[in-house]
Amino acid sequence: MSLWKAFMARKDLVKAFRAASIYKTIGSDEKKIYPKIHSVKVNDLLTEFVFTIPIGIDPKLLIKNYYVFQQVFGERIKLDGEVKKFVLNVYPTSKEKTLNYNSVEIRKIIKEFKLGIICGKERAGEYVAFDLLKQPHILIAGETGSGKSTQLRSILTTMILNNKPSKLQLYLGDCKKSEFHIFRKVEHVQCVLSNGKEIAKMLRHIKKELDERSDLTETFEVSHVDDLPAEHKRPYIVVCIDEFVMLRKDETVMDILTEIVAIGRTLGVFAILSMQRPNAQVLDTTIRANLTVSMGFKLRDKIESRIVNTPDAESIDVSGRFIMNSDKLYDLQAPYLELDEAKKLLNPFCISKDAKEVNEKPPVSPQLTEKDVFNDVD
Repeated sequence: MSLWKAFMARKDLVKAFRAASIYKTIGSDEKKIYPKIHSVKVNDLLTEFVFTIPIGIDPKLLIKNYYVFQQVFGERIKLDGEVKKFVLNVYPTSKEKTLNYNSVEIRKIIKEFKLGIICGKERAGEYVAFDLLKQPHILIAGETGSGKSTQLRSILTTMILNNKPSKLQLYLGDCKKSEFHIFRKVEHVQCVLSNGKEIAKMLRHIKKELDERSDLTETFEVSHVDDLPAEHKRPYIVVCIDEFVMLRKDETVMDILTEIVAIGRTLGVFAILSMQRPNAQVLDTTIRANLTVSMGFKLRDKIESRIVNTPDAESIDVSGRFIMNSDKLYDLQAPYLELDEAKKLLNPFCISKDAKEVNEKPPVSPQLTEKDVFNDVD
């Protein structure tokens, strides 16, 4: 039976080569030479093809005609290779319409990272994650209902569940006043602000922290804050601003955000910025060049997809689906974390906080008081 399945699978691959015109013609009779199939392995988990293309065929043809392989084998495929030898894996079609957030499963995926970011699953069924220390600063864009807000919730919840408050501090700006209220009492969270003026104060505090950390690395002649002496160690800071485009008229705010994404990596300060309608004037070349990871959910058109640097995001028709551009392009399904489930997961990390302190002014590093900071930045 398995031999018969392998035989039929081989026929399907030849069919894909033929439909995609992946062959070389030789001789006066224009004989067609197709890629050589070296092996076909079939089991319950996947079907694996190993093949080489004839010399003279542009390997880019395989990428250009990737959709043909999907039309023949379904969407859950993965093609690896560069010049001549390639491996095509075909996975069984998933019956799941959404990818439910699984904190235990995700913990296993990111445990090797210092500051792990869970992204989602590829069509082949494999999780994609990365270390924010190595790929700092994230841009998330997408229309209402595309899954952008759920992705923010998933990323922030994952960081909280897997890092101690002494290691990680979160500064949240919620310009739409709708996304971050569930994080207000979490111990890691220094503030949740929605007022533009208060967000500006928060960022001036971050600017002061950047300067202090820069001075420390220079004083101790180290290239990263992780290498500072124990008594001068600083927690990682993640500044997350939802719909930051609403702050675009404040030049000071935009200058500080630009500085964070430009020099924050070595100082342990990272930015996660999100927006519904990507704007080339807001995402100028300096900010865009330093946002090393872009996640494009459903966008309005090709222009917005190009601004975010996530090609074809305008063609997405499934909520939670997105294109990620980091070390390469990924087509991913984001974990779906319901609001009530997020609250349950965050509950063990919640502490009693003064409402005014949380909603209006960001607390500061342990060695300073709130009054000290806001006197400094005003």
